[in-house]
Amino acid sequence: MIAGLLFLAVAFFAVAKAAAVRNGGQSAADAAALAAARDDRDRFFEGFVKSVDDGDDWQSWLDLTESLDAQGCHAATDFAGRNDSSVTSCSPVVQQGDPGYAIRVETNFDTGDSIIPGTANRTGTAEATAVVQPMCEFDADSDDVELTCDGEEIEIDPDDDDIEVDPSELFDVILVD
Repeated sequence: MIAGLLFLAVAFFAVAKAAAVRNGGQSAADAAALAAARDDRDRFFEGFVKSVDDGDDWQSWLDLTESLDAQGCHAATDFAGRNDSSVTSCSPVVQQGDPGYAIRVETNFDTGDSIIPGTANRTGTAEATAVVQPMCEFDADSDDVELTCDGEEIEIDPDDDDIEVDPSELFDVILVD
């Protein structure tokens, strides 16, 4: 009976360790996907600011219709590494018109030794997808930069050298299924 209880205790420990590895992998995947999408958000914001400064078509930057090359994978790799994991796949995606990234990671840590067959030294894998969503509405025919972002009115003077708007006021970065 004591041997049975000891085996159950070890089995519960192995399951808990496997769950911890899996959760760590999911956290790394979520962080990596958000970092990749946030990198694109920042680049959309920079394009918006530059186009306002230059008097160009700023609307396409806010609508996320300007094309960007997929540089967010570098940020994904960095954030996965911060979570002791490695990116095994990073792909740009568009979900319901919103650009983002689908990320797959594998943990650099494992379950360790186990007496339960098939559970020793197993790493975790996880996937996550994050997208950038525009938060602002505007009159596309207007030359004035007057925005309504998440219910807040924002007016930007193109002649002002210092635009006092944060990227998170114009764009949202979220995890999606």
